[in-house]
Amino acid sequence: MNRRNFNVFAAALAASGFGALPAAASNWPSKPITLVVPYAPGGTADALARVLAQHLGTKLQVSVVVLNKAGASGVIGAASVAQAAADGYTVLYDATPLSINPHLQKLPFDAAKDLQPVALVGVTPMLAVVPKNSPYNTLQELIAAAANAPGKLTFCSGGQGTVQYMGSELFSQGVGIKMLHVPYRAGGLALQAILAGEVDMGFFNLPALSSHIKGGALKPLAITSGKRNPLFPTVPTISETGVKGYEVYEWNGMFVPSATPADIVTRLNAAVREVLAMPEVKARFEALGSEIVGSQPDEFRKRLAAESARWAETIKAAGIKKE
Repeated sequence: MNRRNFNVFAAALAASGFGALPAAASNWPSKPITLVVPYAPGGTADALARVLAQHLGTKLQVSVVVLNKAGASGVIGAASVAQAAADGYTVLYDATPLSINPHLQKLPFDAAKDLQPVALVGVTPMLAVVPKNSPYNTLQELIAAAANAPGKLTFCSGGQGTVQYMGSELFSQGVGIKMLHVPYRAGGLALQAILAGEVDMGFFNLPALSSHIKGGALKPLAITSGKRNPLFPTVPTISETGVKGYEVYEWNGMFVPSATPADIVTRLNAAVREVLAMPEVKARFEALGSEIVGSQPDEFRKRLAAESARWAETIKAAGIKKE
């Protein structure tokens, strides 16, 4: 092809619109970014997303607006991002239910195909707790009681797709006990139930429990992290007290629609990691009991695959049927 014909071809290609995407990507970001949190305000994911959004907006020199789209254990909000324009202006800030829900119900999107991982932001452990008037003071005492009366002890969660439920189920399978699951419409309602003594125990994120434990309303029996947490150094891990190798977190991570240009993903990942390295952001995460990760996209993708496989196995072992 001679130079004249090449120039004609290039002009026609640009006019057809094929040249528009790289230009748009090179100017990103040039307008506000919406950070969709598929859960209600006030939870761990929402709190951490707002910390991140504030500093990310400053870093990128555009507004980053948090939008809560709660419902169906995160499915509604996640679906809205999976179906959004792949231009880097609609970003999902999701959590562990994204790895659980595909094994429990038919979804309006395929997370593995329709969403592109940007970064694993951080992980937050859970605490196994009982009401203040509970007769159980250690995890071993609770395990013994559950073993002596299969299906009698109750545990609560914010619903079937939550890590509260799956973490409890994985624990029960690990020690060979059966407990009765009492689901609530939201994690906050489940927490109120255990505070009121309506159920025997539950697994909840550390930030949601800190004030209740310090105030004496709940007793912590164990933590789900691989090591003890500095906020509660006397609380043993589940691995220490019940299930060797047990380690469960609510992870938080960011995603964009799968067709988002690679250079936007790279720039967004770099900006997120820079924000997570800021001392004030680290201090806020630590105050909430969360551990910053700040991974590369490929590292996050591998973690997601491992999480999905583990919850699929847990759900199968529990005999839970996909709806």
